Amino acid sequence: MKTALITGANKGIGFALAKALGKKEWHIIIGARNEERAKAAVEKLQADGIQQVDSILIDLSDPATITQAINTVKTNFSKLDLLINNAGIPGGHGSSLDESLDDLQATMQVNFFGTFQLTQGLLPVLEKNHGRIVNITIPTAPNPFWNPFAYKATKAAQNIMMQSLAIDFDKEKKDLEIFSVHPGPTTTDLNGNMTAEGFHTADDVAGKITELLLDGVSHQGEFLEIYSELN
Repeated sequence: MKTALITGANKGIGFALAKALGKKEWHIIIGARNEERAKAAVEKLQADGIQQVDSILIDLSDPATITQAINTVKTNFSKLDLLINNAGIPGGHGSSLDESLDDLQATMQVNFFGTFQLTQGLLPVLEKNHGRIVNITIPTAPNPFWNPFAYKATKAAQNIMMQSLAIDFDKEKKDLEIFSVHPGPTTTDLNGNMTAEGFHTADDVAGKITELLLDGVSHQGEFLEIYSELN
């Protein structure tokens, strides 16, 4: 049985991924920053027939909980095959001219620094198990219709992290793979559960991502769009 740790998996795309992989007989580890919400997510998955599911506390804004989570995985879930870096916060959505340093730093801590700390700390476990790392992210090209400065800046850093790690995995002959997936417009609480033309449900997105994870193809260093403009 393969094992996946999914951050931010108590809701939205993360929960949908947990459900989709759980139904494929994966052992799911819910990573969440709130113990009660994590427990509720575990109970929902179990009620849906997914029995191999656990949870660990991971608050990406708190480096101490990240270190604790890394140690927990090493001790209790040493068969980890897959890390899905899904958790993130939106940051402010006003004009970049009014962006506060505090908001930018808080968003960067969760979406980049915390994600990098967790990823780096789990590399030894993942390498031992010939593992994969998948980042749920966005393209960051200029877009006058959608211009959230903090969110896009932190995701750009995360995209560079993926590219750099992929290069060094290959250079150092590490038995590891990393790639990024852009889910496209998805109705989640990150955007206030917005629905509009071109938006997809979290379950739709999770199904597409699961297909990628199980396609048997190496996607080392790739940035994958699961819904192109033609979809």
